[in-house]
Amino acid sequence: MFPLFLAQTPPPPIVRPQEVRPLPAQLDTVPVFNSNSPELIGEPGILLSTFPPDDMAQPEAHLEFAFDGRFDVFAHHVYRADDPEDLRSMYVAILVHNPGVETVTVNVLAGASYLSQPDAPFIPLPSVVPFSPREPMFAGPGSRVMGDLIQGRRQEMFPSQLVVPPGASALLMNAPISVAELEPPLNGRSTLVELESDGPVYLASLAKAANLDGNETELAPSLAQWETVLRESGLAGPRDRTPTPITDNPGQVIYGRVAGVAQGASWTATVVDDSPDKNNPVLTIPAVGAAFSYGISTLYAGQLGTGQNQSAPMLVRYDDTAYQAHGNYGIAYNLSFPLYNPSDTPKTVTVSLETPIKEDQLSTEGLQFFEEPPNRTFFRGPIQIRYRSDRGLPQIHNFHLVQLRGQQGAPLATVTLAPNEKRQVDVILRYPPDATPPQVITIQTQ
Repeated sequence: MFPLFLAQTPPPPIVRPQEVRPLPAQLDTVPVFNSNSPELIGEPGILLSTFPPDDMAQPEAHLEFAFDGRFDVFAHHVYRADDPEDLRSMYVAILVHNPGVETVTVNVLAGASYLSQPDAPFIPLPSVVPFSPREPMFAGPGSRVMGDLIQGRRQEMFPSQLVVPPGASALLMNAPISVAELEPPLNGRSTLVELESDGPVYLASLAKAANLDGNETELAPSLAQWETVLRESGLAGPRDRTPTPITDNPGQVIYGRVAGVAQGASWTATVVDDSPDKNNPVLTIPAVGAAFSYGISTLYAGQLGTGQNQSAPMLVRYDDTAYQAHGNYGIAYNLSFPLYNPSDTPKTVTVSLETPIKEDQLSTEGLQFFEEPPNRTFFRGPIQIRYRSDRGLPQIHNFHLVQLRGQQGAPLATVTLAPNEKRQVDVILRYPPDATPPQVITIQTQ
C-alpha cells in the first residue's frame, strides 16, 4: 500500500488594508531610443534603426525618426553562441548619423554599459544592502548601469562629445558581448546613455560577429562595416513573442519586448495631498498603524487599482514589438515627499519600496503580499534616499534592493516628526532592466 500524498495548497496572500494612489505628474517628453528586441541575438543584423528607409535593402527595418536636443539611448541584449566551433564575440554598435549640411555636436551627459560577465555577475545579495558610491553594490549589468546613472557618471568608454560632420556617421558605442571563456557561452550587455544634440541625428543599434585577424585575434567591426550592415541587413533575429493588442478587457497579456522610440526619460514629482494648501503644500502622513502607497512603473493590466498606466508611449516601433515601453527600463524617478505631522504628538514614519502581487483592479481592500515570497526576483537595483535626520543633519543613503514577487519592503528612511513638523524625503531611482513591474513607494506611520 503506497502512502497517499495530498497536494498542499499554498497559504493565502497577506492583505494589508490601505489606499493605493496614482503618482502625481507624468513622464517628460524626452525621446528614448529603446533597443531591447530581440533580447537574445541569434541572427545578427539591425536591432533598431531610426534611419529613413530610402535606399535601404530592407526598408521595413527603418523607422525614420530624427533626434534633436535631449534624448536617451537604452539597449539591453543577450548573446548565446550555439556553435561550439565559433565562440567569437557578438559586437553591438550604436551608430549616429548627421543628415544635415552643418556639423552636429552630440554631448554625452552621462552613460554606462556593462556585461553580465565579468563586469556585473548575478551574485546573490540580501534584500537590502547599504553602500557607498565609492564602493558600489550591484548584481547584474542592469543593476550596475542604473547605479552609475543615479550618480551621474559617464563611463570612460563613452566620449564627452561626438562631433559628426555633414552627411557622416560616428560610433557612440562599438562593444563586444563576449562568450568564449564562459560555460555556457552566454552573456548579456546593458547600456544607458543620456545625450544632447545641437542638430538632428538618426540612430541605429546593430549586431555583428567580431572580425578575426590572421592570428585568430578578435577585432571590432569598422565604421564602414557597420554602415554596410545598416544598408544591407534586415532585422536581427530570432524575433521575440508578438505582443497582444491593448484592449479594454485584457485576458492573458503578452507584453512583448521593446524596439522603437519611447516618449519619456524621467518622472519628477512632488507628492502632496489631493487638496493641498497652496501656501504650504504637504503630504499629510497616515494615521497611526496605517499606510498608503504610490505606484511605480504601473502598467497596462497591472495598475494596482490606481487607474494609472505609467508605461512610456511609443512614438515609432516595429509591428511585432511592444505597444508601450512597459517596465520603463532606465526611466529616472525623482520623487519628493514633504511629510507633515498635523497632530499634537510626535509620529514615527517610514518610507519603503515594495513589490506587491500584481493586480489591475485591487481584489481586496489593499495590497497583497506573500508571507514567504516565491523565489522569483522582481526587483534588483539601486535606490537613493535623501532627507534630514531627527537631529537636522542631511542624509544621503544608497541601497541596493533585491525583492521577490509579493515581498514587503524594509524601511529605507525612518523619521520622527514633531507636532506640526514638515520634513521632506526624496526618493531617486532608475528603473532597472532586471525588474518586473509594478512596485510601490509606501509611507507608513508606526
